[in-house]
Amino acid sequence: GGFGTLDEMFEALTLIQTHKSGKFPVILIGKKFWNGLINWIKDVLLEEEKNISPEDIDLMEIVDTPEEAVNYINDFYKKYHLKPNF
Repeated sequence: GGFGTLDEMFEALTLIQTHKSGKFPVILIGKKFWNGLINWIKDVLLEEEKNISPEDIDLMEIVDTPEEAVNYINDFYKKYHLKPNF
C-alpha cells in the first residue's frame, strides 16, 4: 500500500491502457483503503482534467476479500477465454 505499490499499479494500468501489454486483472483489495485514491482518479483525472477515458476506470477492480479477488480472476479468464500463466 505504499509508494512502491502505487508505482506498480500505475505502471500495470499504463501498460494495459497503451496496449503495450495484454489485458490482465489488476485487483485492489480493500475498498475502504483504496476509495480515496479511486475517487481522486475519477474526479480529477477523468472528470476535471480528462487525462483518462471512462474505459480506463474499468482496467482495475476493487474488492474487499481475497475470495472476491479469486472470483474476479476466474471470471476474467473465462470471459477472455484465457488461462493464467501460473
